[in-house]
Amino acid sequence: MIPSFLASVVAALLLLFESRDLLALDNSLVEAAKKEGGRVVVYGSLDSDTGDAIKTAFHKRTGITMEYWRASSTKVMDRALSEHRAGKPIFDVLINNANPMQIMFKEGILARYDSPSAKEFPKDVIDPNLGPRYRNVIIGIIYNNKMIKAAEAPKSLEDILNPRYRGKLVMPDPTQHTTTTQWLASLHKIMGQHKAEEFIRKLGATRPLLVESFIPAAERVITGETPIAIAFVRYVFIYGQKGAPVDYVRLGSMLGDGHHVALNGKAPHPSAGKAFIDYFLDTESMKLLANLGGEFVNRKGIHPPLPDADKIRFVEMLELDKKSYAEKRQEYSKIFTR
Repeated sequence: MIPSFLASVVAALLLLFESRDLLALDNSLVEAAKKEGGRVVVYGSLDSDTGDAIKTAFHKRTGITMEYWRASSTKVMDRALSEHRAGKPIFDVLINNANPMQIMFKEGILARYDSPSAKEFPKDVIDPNLGPRYRNVIIGIIYNNKMIKAAEAPKSLEDILNPRYRGKLVMPDPTQHTTTTQWLASLHKIMGQHKAEEFIRKLGATRPLLVESFIPAAERVITGETPIAIAFVRYVFIYGQKGAPVDYVRLGSMLGDGHHVALNGKAPHPSAGKAFIDYFLDTESMKLLANLGGEFVNRKGIHPPLPDADKIRFVEMLELDKKSYAEKRQEYSKIFTR
């Protein structure tokens, strides 16, 4: 259920978008989707509020019902893999970060679908198998600005190693959360190899509080349980809109991950899945993502209303295969959970 304040914002944004950017969906695809049952099942790591907004807008545009199951990127991948191995696929569309999506494509779970909506994305963000990297999810340092004044906030990643933050920083558990595993393994891209290895060891020594994913990390900062966290930068916009006392450290270069939307190779509702992907990648949906979720979307001309967003230099994280994930998790287990 969308909160009333969010529902009103969605309605206002849709009226604005309709006046300027009417979506040209394939009518034959929409009609075929209705004959399939008029619904599409989507699994994703996209925040529930934003997912609900997309659900409402998609139904208004097409009459097709979107059933959305939201979980962390790791759990989304695990559920999709389990269904595939059991031979009983339920989902039609997957929305997740690039590395798990590449793994699942190689496993034969996902199908290639060349959406006509992809043409408005820069060529350098289009994967030959998964299509456009529709958003960049940027990871940084967020903090409670009632507990930490801006002038006293960290100015670099190394600053969070300060003894004042010992036991007071929260982050996802890198032995369980794939995106955090990937983030730590990619730090050398912005710090250099030696500094990154030293930073990771010292970070573990500060005994950070470990949680399941980035959302509970951010929630601890917002409630004041923990003053500082490693989390998605866009949470500053999302929770700030609701009055939360949260800000982010302007690091300049920040690591992040690209996200894709893809069709299940054995989708129970393939036409509905394709219609959803066409809608999701188009202007209306991307504007909802940017304006409601603070997303760094890659569709041309759309930007999030986050202070200093244009100054962030996005650096894409490494892709890790199954073996690399296992090796890194074992390495980080010795550092963070001993």
